Order: sequence, then structure tokens, then C-alpha cells
Amino acid sequence: MKVTVVPAQVTTVEDRIAGTLGLSQVLLLVAPIFLGAALYAVLPPNLHVAIYKLVVIIVLALTCSLLAIRIKGKIVLFWLVVVLSYNLRPRYYLYNKNSLLHREQYQLVSALETETDEETETGERSPLARLSVADTARVHAFLDNPAANLTFENTKKGGLYVRITEIKEQS
Repeated sequence: MKVTVVPAQVTTVEDRIAGTLGLSQVLLLVAPIFLGAALYAVLPPNLHVAIYKLVVIIVLALTCSLLAIRIKGKIVLFWLVVVLSYNLRPRYYLYNKNSLLHREQYQLVSALETETDEETETGERSPLARLSVADTARVHAFLDNPAANLTFENTKKGGLYVRITEIKEQS
């Protein structure tokens, strides 16, 4: 069995029902007939000819026939829908990223409580652990050294690795 891929452009082609008329055009041209018959039967005097009924049916038929005209491959009704949706859109987009609406509420847990629990269980420091005073002094000494190479690397998950490489000078 041979399988072929149909491009997306081919699926948007409108089928022709009668001559050069598509389905939407045929529906627009047939709608005044059924709506006119319903208006003739429902509006008073029932099932009798009245001038206002004829005027309404003629206006409806003219409107639907004008909406069925094709311009640049699309009918006027579709162009009208595009123009109206553009003009009826909101003019200003207001977005406040600091809004608490629809956000999950988390309880605040201090970083010190979590780091002591994690250190005792795994023996390793958590990423949020704070440096001791001696380690902080050693890091500052590395940063002050002009021979130290400081690099920042981003991880795929958004983490930040800071690496300090000391280059020993030969004497």
C-alpha cells in the first residue's frame, strides 16, 4: 500500500458545488429562500402578502448575495469577519506578572532548616547551603587573585555554576 503525505496547502482548497460556487456561497444564496418562507408564514398577516414582508425578503436576498461575492479567493462574508475581529479586539493589553491570581500558595520554609536536614542525611551540601566564614574568606582570596580564572556556566535547567580556577605562576 502506497502512503503519500498531503501538504497543508492542499487541504485548504474549497470544493466547488455548482460551477464556480463553493459550499458557503451556495448556502448564502439559498438562505434567503428559506428565511423568506419562514417570515412569510410567521409574520402577520399569516400566509398573506404584505409590502413590508416583500421589502424584508428583498433586503435579505440582496445582503446575502452581496456577502457571497468572491474577492481575491475569499467571499465577502469571510473578509467581513476578519475586519470585524480585528476592529473588535482590545486596544490595550494589560498584564501584571506580579498578580497573585491563579498562583499556588507555598508556605515559606527557611533555607537553614532544609540545609541542616539534607546535610545530615546525605553528607553533601545542598545547592542552597551557605558557606562558612572560612570558606567565604577563601573564596574572596581567590577572587582577589589576578591569576584566578572565574567562569560562569548556565545549566539546561537554569542553574548557575561558578568555577574559580587558579593558575599557578612558575617562578
